[in-house]
Order: sequence, then C-alpha cells, then structure tokens
Amino acid sequence: MAAWGCVAALGAARGLCWRAARAAAGLQGRPARRCYAVGPAQSPPTFGFLLDIDGVLVRGHRVIPAALKAFRRLVNSQGQLRVPVVFVTNAGNILQHSKAQELSALLGCEVDADQVILSHSPMKLFSEYHEKRMLVSGQGPVMENAQGLGFRNVVTVDELRMAFPLLDMVDLERRLKTTPLPRNDFPRIEGEPVRWETSLQLIMDVLLSNGSPGAGLATPPYPHLPVLASNMDLLWMAEAKMPRFGHGTFLLCLETIYQKVTGKELRYEGLMGKPSILTYQYAEDLIRRQAERRGWAAPIRKLYAVGDNPMSDVYGANLFHQYLQKATHDGAPELGAGGTRQQQPSASQSCISILVCTGVYNPRNPQSTEPVLGGGEPPFHGHRDLCFSPGLMEASHVVNDVNEAVQLVFRKEGWALE
Repeated sequence: MAAWGCVAALGAARGLCWRAARAAAGLQGRPARRCYAVGPAQSPPTFGFLLDIDGVLVRGHRVIPAALKAFRRLVNSQGQLRVPVVFVTNAGNILQHSKAQELSALLGCEVDADQVILSHSPMKLFSEYHEKRMLVSGQGPVMENAQGLGFRNVVTVDELRMAFPLLDMVDLERRLKTTPLPRNDFPRIEGEPVRWETSLQLIMDVLLSNGSPGAGLATPPYPHLPVLASNMDLLWMAEAKMPRFGHGTFLLCLETIYQKVTGKELRYEGLMGKPSILTYQYAEDLIRRQAERRGWAAPIRKLYAVGDNPMSDVYGANLFHQYLQKATHDGAPELGAGGTRQQQPSASQSCISILVCTGVYNPRNPQSTEPVLGGGEPPFHGHRDLCFSPGLMEASHVVNDVNEAVQLVFRKEGWALE
C-alpha cells in the first residue's frame, strides 16, 4: 500500500529525516539559509514557480546538483526568496512539515510547511466531510495526516479489519478458524476518502453496504458514499528497469471491480494530485498568500510549472492554463471531480509548462510520444475522468534541468540572473 495516494515503493524512500537528508546533500554542519521570510523585496514579482520535487530537485535520497544552482539564483543575498515558490508533489506518505524539513536539508535553505503541497493537501477544502466517519488506510503517519487535513472521525483499514474479521478472506493465514459473533456496535461509516492503495475488498464492502460493512444490503445504494481520491499516477519509475504501479493503477482496479459488480460507474467527489485542476488552484492560492505575506503588492499573473513527467506535470499545467484562459474570457467553466473549490477567483492569467530531462522524461527515449506496435497512437495513461488531448502533453519549453528552467523564466521576465 502507499500513503495518501502515493505509490507503495515510495513509502520509506521519501521519509528522510532532517539530519540524514542534510548528510545526503553534503550540507551537514552548515546552517540552512532562510528561503521564506517576511521582508521587503527590491523588485516585486508578478510571477511564481510551481516546482515538482522528484526528478526535478531530487533523485531518490540525493539532491540534483542543478537544483542547488537554481536556488542560488532564486534567493537574494539575505537568503530570502526573490519570487514566490510552492513545491507540488504527488507524494503523500509523509507529514507536510516533515517534507518541508527534508527539502530544507537537501536544498540548503529553509522551506516552510505552507510551501509544500502533497497529493492529498486539497482535501482540506472538503470541509463538509471533516465531521463524518471516514475510512482511511495506508502506511506512514495515517492518523496525523488525516487530522492535519481536518478529518476528526477516522477509521483505519486495520481497525475495520479487526472489527469485522470475516471480511478479510484474501490472506489464508489470517482467516479465522472459528466464526466470531456478529457485532452491531461499530459506528456507521459515512464517507470514504481513498488516498492510497488499500484493501479493495474492504472498500467494496463499505461502498456496497452504505457504510455498514457488518451488515449487508439486498440492493447496493447508488449514488454510493462519497469517494475522495488523491494521486492518479498510473505508473512511476524507480530503480527497476520497468515502470512500477502507481496509485492510479489501484483506482483503475477499484473502478473496474465496482463496474463489474454493480453495473454502474464509480463516481468521485474529488480527484486530487497532479494533473487535477483542483491541485493547481490550491497551489495558486498558496502562491498568492505567500506573496501577500512578503508584502508584494503586485498580483501574481504568471505561474511557471516545472516538472519531469509529461502526463502529470505538463498535462496538469497545460490543463490549468486552458482553464485560466477560459475563465478570463468566458468565466470559470463547469468542472468535474477534479474541479474547482477555489476560495478566491484566480488572479493568474497563465500557467506555463516547463519540462526537464532529469527525471521521467528522457529526450533520447520519449516514451510518451513513441509509436506502438502497428503504428497506432500510444496508450493514454491518464485517469478515466480526464479527457485525452495530445496537445496537453506538449510542454511550452523543454530544458535540461531546473537551473536552466529558472534562467529561462528570469530572462523572459527581464530579471537579473543573480
């Protein structure tokens, strides 16, 4: 299983502690520069950065050298950021402040927790479910993450399995030898945010029983209980030669099973993580707040999204750019599960995608554009609810690394390359 919509193999690898991360970056014993502080700016920016983490700033436990060069350009002589920066990742198996500490250690400058967006972070906006009894699962700090998002009445899969042991029949060694007495004192589950790989069986039990898995219903309810899902990545690359299953693969399994069993389509109340518009709206809001705290009066009109994955980073940035363009000319369009819960109207007018070659994307082997056998179109690895448009996977700019991306943006904006 993976935490908060993140793929399973990343659970331990991304949980670097502060000292270990600083040692991995070769920064042990050196004080972290302050990257985020309140103070006047010499030249108020009208643009900000949305930076992916894995494949852009780090590879596994080590910082990419170009990232250190980029941040030397992004901060001034006082160690303050010259422009607003938010880190947007589809990881989720770590606490927000722990991820900020990890980045601080690797980059050598202090990153605040409110500069970090994990795949599940926008669930804070779904306040109507925060008081309901919610089923959550995964590895890592599950309860702490749920509470940090605002959920106050949480049930874990392990708690559900222990309460209803007859539901867990997959593992032969965990099957009970005797039949326990049925119980009816377990509170009814009222909603189910799906955030990472978990037991398909138990989730189906909750959906088909309308939140009372110890009972059963002759006719499954439809619409079913609300489902919130974070991280739609079908595949991801690790040390193995072949791609690994991501949380999007789990969602695909859940959707297929639900369709097969009920004859109906599984519906999502919310889809979060890149490339959802909701995640980019949440990021834009953090950029705006960051600029306000710094005293930058000019609105942030342009966002530059730097990533290494054409399907999540480029597609998401271009999709949000398309949304901003339509909102500017025709008003905000109607969106589906990945759509808007914005607290304020967008001030941004554009979101420019920049693809780097230090992670998933390889210009010598661009898998996203390779022809398949028979000369047909390559398969679409996006989520079922995303409309496939090949043009959305084409980056506005392709550069070698994040340092080149920062230089490109500064030149376009007429900023000095400090």
